[in-house]
Amino acid sequence: MRALLLLILLPPSISGCLAAAAVGAAGTVVGATIGAAGTVVGATIDAAIPGDNDRDDDDEDDEGSDDRSLNGS
Repeated sequence: MRALLLLILLPPSISGCLAAAAVGAAGTVVGATIGAAGTVVGATIDAAIPGDNDRDDDDEDDEGSDDRSLNGS
């Protein structure tokens, strides 16, 4: 009798776990796709805008190691 009850109750619970795993995997794929698309769009915008100068970003990384702007060379 227990085996019959187990056979009746086990498949729905397993299918629920499988459905939850599938939804979780789909969410991971969608998140990765959106992240990659954002990176591509950002790179495209950076390439398309002329005169975009990233010197300020570079100066923050190596503070004080580049004195070219002070001595004119």
